[in-house]
Amino acid sequence: MRTCIRHAAWVIVWDAAQGRHVYARDIDVVFDEEGIRYLGPDHRSPVDAELDGRAALVMPGLVDVHCHPSAQAVFRGFTEEFGNPRLFFSGRHRFRQSFEIDEDGALASAEFTLAELLAGGVTTVVDLSHAYPGWLQVLERSGVRAVVAPMFRSAAWFTETGQRTQYEWSADEGRAAFEEARFVMDEAERHPSGLFSAMVSPAQVDTCAEWLLRESADLATRTGRPLHVHAAQSYAEFAGMTRRLDMTPIEWLSRIGFLGRSTILGHAVFTDEHPWLHWPERRDLALLADTGTSIAHAPTVFARDGTLLHDLGRVRRAGINVGIGTDTHPHNMLEEIRTAELLARVAAGPTHRLGTAEAFACATIGGARALGRKDLGRLAVGAQADVVVVDLEHPHMQPVRDPLRSLIYGAADRAVRDVFVAGRPVVEGGRVRTLDRAGAARRLAAAQERAAAGVPARDPLGDDVDRISPRSLPVVQLGVERTG
Repeated sequence: MRTCIRHAAWVIVWDAAQGRHVYARDIDVVFDEEGIRYLGPDHRSPVDAELDGRAALVMPGLVDVHCHPSAQAVFRGFTEEFGNPRLFFSGRHRFRQSFEIDEDGALASAEFTLAELLAGGVTTVVDLSHAYPGWLQVLERSGVRAVVAPMFRSAAWFTETGQRTQYEWSADEGRAAFEEARFVMDEAERHPSGLFSAMVSPAQVDTCAEWLLRESADLATRTGRPLHVHAAQSYAEFAGMTRRLDMTPIEWLSRIGFLGRSTILGHAVFTDEHPWLHWPERRDLALLADTGTSIAHAPTVFARDGTLLHDLGRVRRAGINVGIGTDTHPHNMLEEIRTAELLARVAAGPTHRLGTAEAFACATIGGARALGRKDLGRLAVGAQADVVVVDLEHPHMQPVRDPLRSLIYGAADRAVRDVFVAGRPVVEGGRVRTLDRAGAARRLAAAQERAAAGVPARDPLGDDVDRISPRSLPVVQLGVERTG
């Protein structure tokens, strides 16, 4: 079906000559399932549907380059304030090893999260999940463009004291999980929707044996798939890897041939540039820039632990491509863009150089580049028809001198009105058409209760969930006042 957004007041279009997003005013945006067909004034050819764009900002769909839909939403109300006053290992990880969700919970979490992402203008999501039954089916129902990234590893991490990361290595060092991931990736690429691709995703640099990382890189090269691993993401990882190998995690990945133009590092917060580490050398950013390796930046989850990247502007000036991801709840890419820019300013101080345009580019073009996709993250004739319509009349968008600033710093997802993926509507009037968001929320709450009940049996100290993660305010029982 061919759709025309007629007389769009503001449109963020891609200027190939300048290599950047720019504003256009009062133009028509025409698209169908095959892509963007026309951007300009007074479109004359027949269309199947028209939308009035006179009170709209039209922009490219956001590319969430790092997300765990099956695992994060269920933690809402528990993990927002975790940190560790002993500094070494986040209390969030102690909670995670004790709070396990079942298969029904994973499906409810995925459906709830995908609805949240779509409603916030995300049209492409990198879904980093451990393979679970029903995964591809829920992605298909959502209508999102998905990069299916089944994670695998050689060891699970845990902590008994909060002061030391410990590892439980599987007997086969992850071979069976690797083979399962290969099967799921093949299934995703064969899916008839045409909206799925695959990513080779060893889970974490410190939980994967060297041979597993090498074979992962080889598989990615042979299949033309992107390659991803969480790396340089915590104090514990940096300290453990440097103690084990006498080099930084990024140096080691370079040594074994893992870095490259198709490689994405999840987070890369604790590089040797980070001033809190006091590492004597400064090589990591140059290694990433020289190899063309991308970073998936998810600022909110680290801010909750009291940490931050130092700094996004410096990373970009080093020539490193950066995409943005949600990683944690709430899955709100527009708020992640805002947080990324504000924390970059905090980290750099008065010398900051990162602005709104560059932060938005990270969430669109940066993610597309990381995935090797020249047809995503932009509005240009021939690009995919992943389109977001923002309501300029929403109170939080007013006044509209600069609609992108109004959206990122004011309205966020509240002003997202319509979303199209591959030319097909998935959000209309702010309502997700493809998924039962309210039903998923109810199922998610039930799964949360089941997981909470099982915490004492799994926690290394035998604590219940309210002791590990107390509510922000105490719950008291008020007596009934009797009168007369």
